Amino acid sequence: MIGYVTIGVHDMERAKTFYTELLADLGASIVMDMERIAFIGTEAGGPLLGICTPFNEQDPAPGNGNMVAINPGSKEKVDAMYKKALALGASCEGEPGQRIADVFYGAYIRDLDGNKIAFAQLG
Repeated sequence: MIGYVTIGVHDMERAKTFYTELLADLGASIVMDMERIAFIGTEAGGPLLGICTPFNEQDPAPGNGNMVAINPGSKEKVDAMYKKALALGASCEGEPGQRIADVFYGAYIRDLDGNKIAFAQLG
């Protein structure tokens, strides 16, 4: 259902390095790069994460209440992605753990530009 989600960043090269390293274990890579915007995913026609410097040339600002959730496929992979993100310079916004009975296991980070990212295993 989701085609892509875009988040604003200050430094494209730094952001591309962060996200390509973070998402590599999920088989993701940069599938399209157009200087001020790049799309990361497993295939051009699938769901993509877009990172960009804002079109209006103003500073990017994480939206209050906005968050991108990435489902890596298991609780163990949630834990691994959380640890990897912190090792790549992200900050903790909530350690991995069971959030809703047996339905939602998640962890939360802020990327290098302050965007909030969740790693979530649903079901």
